[in-house]
Amino acid sequence: MSSSTFPSALSAVTDDGGMSSPSPPSGGPSRRRSFTPEQKLAHLAAYEQAGTEQQGGAHLRREGLYSLLISEWRRLRDAGVLEGKAAGEAVGRPTAKQAEIARLHRQLAASQQRLATTETALDIMGKAHALLEQISESAENGGIGCCGNAPT
Repeated sequence: MSSSTFPSALSAVTDDGGMSSPSPPSGGPSRRRSFTPEQKLAHLAAYEQAGTEQQGGAHLRREGLYSLLISEWRRLRDAGVLEGKAAGEAVGRPTAKQAEIARLHRQLAASQQRLATTETALDIMGKAHALLEQISESAENGGIGCCGNAPT
């Protein structure tokens, strides 16, 4: 192939051997974002509200956050580390007492969920029992049988 088969615009392109992006950042590397405890709590509240509407992922994309941050902030919030901190004050690991309180809160929430499920199941079982008793009494008395039909 001769060089005359390629358009002249392509022959002007040279390869410098490097892998550079077409538009390098003008200001250099961006700074890592940091959030105050109030901002973390606000992001948590907004994320949890969006989660009730099945929009949690959209919220994270819109805010440029990762789910790992939400998990970490939730853990800190549940341990009580984020409350009462001034802006710029260090937010460290929860104390042993705070960690125990957070663990107990999680355990209580799980127990309350199990209790609600058990109560619902017992309510359903009670209604089923009453219905079966009613059908049994009706069959014994020669009344209307199952499905509203008269006995034959």
